[in-house]
Amino acid sequence: MWATTTCFSITSATTSPRSDVSSQRRFLPRPCAAAARSSPLRSTDNSYLSYGKRSLVLSTVLSLVLAHVPIANASEPNELLVIQNGVKSVLSKAKAAGILRLVFHDAGTFDLDSKSGGMNGSIIYELDRPENAGLSKSVKVLEKAKREIENIQKVSWADLIAVAGAEAVSLCGGPTIPIRIGRVDSSIPDAPGKLPEETLDASALKRCFQNKGFSTQELVVLSGAHTIGNKGFKDPFVFDNSYFKMLLEKPWTSASGMSNMIGLPSDRALVEDDECLRWINTYAGDQLKFFDDFKDAYIKLVNTGASWQSS
Repeated sequence: MWATTTCFSITSATTSPRSDVSSQRRFLPRPCAAAARSSPLRSTDNSYLSYGKRSLVLSTVLSLVLAHVPIANASEPNELLVIQNGVKSVLSKAKAAGILRLVFHDAGTFDLDSKSGGMNGSIIYELDRPENAGLSKSVKVLEKAKREIENIQKVSWADLIAVAGAEAVSLCGGPTIPIRIGRVDSSIPDAPGKLPEETLDASALKRCFQNKGFSTQELVVLSGAHTIGNKGFKDPFVFDNSYFKMLLEKPWTSASGMSNMIGLPSDRALVEDDECLRWINTYAGDQLKFFDDFKDAYIKLVNTGASWQSS
């Protein structure tokens, strides 16, 4: 369409009145002299009225045509959001600790030397092992979520468990943890005997985690997950730094029989190690740092040993 430069001229109110039509035409855009000479349109009032009518008709036709043109749906479901919503529909604070334990027992089989195990969903084949006692309840909870999600899209066990653990932490007041999805499930169980035992001392725990590619700092911060659940660290439904504060108090050394029920032997061992103790002190005094470091360590944990869908 040809472009036309227009000038607008409004006659002063003191000008003598003209006919109604002439008065209306004074407020129509008129081409400037230079534009009028170069424009293929005639610079008369009638030509502009005709041009305006044609534009109105064209706009109306285009509106009718475009109303029937299919437009792409911009609200396609986000795959991660679908998984998160499915998990939220079955998750409660009472179930959060069991879900988080499921994450650790699936990912915790990773072995750095053999590059085997890790976050691969193989836990569903390993529920009869003594170290996984009680985890079948958490799997059943997620089975319900998996059925709901798969009415919309496919989801691997590895992705579902990783996302569920992050949602459990958030539900109990912990940090929001971003999770990458696209993990591929294993079709066989991981080798037995790869999880750290609850009775290990600090030196053995550090060696075990090093064999999985984790530092002492990551060992300590991930152990902070025991702040929820029935380990005896304050409120079992609140994810905070109470775990580290209570480790420093060493309540199990008191004469009270109930105090001996706080934590696992491996939890108590951490506070007896100087390197671990430095991190325990750090997190006991700075909950935000605990949250930040836990988020990073959790992401590393659920990505360790994972196989990913090809893009």
